[in-house]
Amino acid sequence: MSIDPGSITFGLDTFGDVTVDSAGDPVAPAQVIRDIVAQGELADQVGIDHFSIGEHHRPDFAVSAPDMVLAGLAARTERITLGTAVIVLSSDDPLRVVERFSTLDALSQGRAELTVGRGSFTESFPLFGFAMQDYETLFEEKLDLLVTALSGEPITWSGTTRAPLKDQSLYPPLERELPTWVAVGGSPNSVIRTARHGLPLMLAIIGGPAQRFAPYVDLFHEATAKLGGQRRPVGVHSPGHIAATDAAAREQLAPHWIHNRNEIGRERGWGPSGIGEFEAEADHGALYVGSPETVAQKIARTITSLGIDRFDLKYVNGPMPHEQLMESIRLYGTVGDPAGAGAAGRGAGSRGIGLRRGLRIAPLHPSPRLTGAGRHGCAARPPPG
Repeated sequence: MSIDPGSITFGLDTFGDVTVDSAGDPVAPAQVIRDIVAQGELADQVGIDHFSIGEHHRPDFAVSAPDMVLAGLAARTERITLGTAVIVLSSDDPLRVVERFSTLDALSQGRAELTVGRGSFTESFPLFGFAMQDYETLFEEKLDLLVTALSGEPITWSGTTRAPLKDQSLYPPLERELPTWVAVGGSPNSVIRTARHGLPLMLAIIGGPAQRFAPYVDLFHEATAKLGGQRRPVGVHSPGHIAATDAAAREQLAPHWIHNRNEIGRERGWGPSGIGEFEAEADHGALYVGSPETVAQKIARTITSLGIDRFDLKYVNGPMPHEQLMESIRLYGTVGDPAGAGAAGRGAGSRGIGLRRGLRIAPLHPSPRLTGAGRHGCAARPPPG
């Protein structure tokens, strides 16, 4: 079965990395946040479907409260969905998460979405008073409570991580089912847990070839079917950067990607990285870096090999300058468009038409399409207002 490029949705994700200016000096975190708003506005203008912001509590990332930044974007965008990449649910309160995103959904007229995860960074645990030995239990119970709260019904729930609840309600009430995804980095247990809760799956593929995640996609669909659920969407989140040519994109990204990889690697006991690892990831791994055509075809290979419904490009990877990020966003939205940057002039209604035209997707992998949004998931963004 051929995959229709028009049925795939495309997103942009940022962790709010602290960037550098043209002289290579760090930009103040407050300005980084304002720049993220400008980046989200541009993503809306060139027709990208989704814009998602991650949560961190450390000096190399500027955003600790993504919902606040998304609220600012709600007033300055028209069609793009506004989501998270991710909310660290283990150290948050699921009830307050639902109330915050119900508020964001109201402000954006139905464009909020939520992606939750355990998070690969754990600085929020000591900051907010949680013990690392409770890592698994916290996420398991809080995800269960979140799903209960998303139903919109009075909440009766009990567990070991908080006081029990009986017939409690949240305000403001949700106007609709809030699209909610679970981010997974490659644990089969996490894939099955996502299926058990009836939520869409977002695979974080940040290293190695995407094709090695095919068993996780198959496991997710098989587990969902065995549990009696309808087919749920699967998305992929991977890093990358786009410039006018392959050489320019690699030259711009390489020093910042290597810097970011080594800063995190020192904390985690990894060996040093260099240009060799960068080139390997760009050539054969999870880095989508190059010209618009190069990136479009690598995305197409991932879509066909995994049979996914959504692709999110993590467009910030280390302290890249704002101007380079803006150009990458513009090109991501206009890939393959004969009119080039003209997509921006057509406004948000273009739905990233350039990117879709730029994809040449062969019928390599059967991928049954969704017939409807399903519980807590959406195959495509909602209509405007």
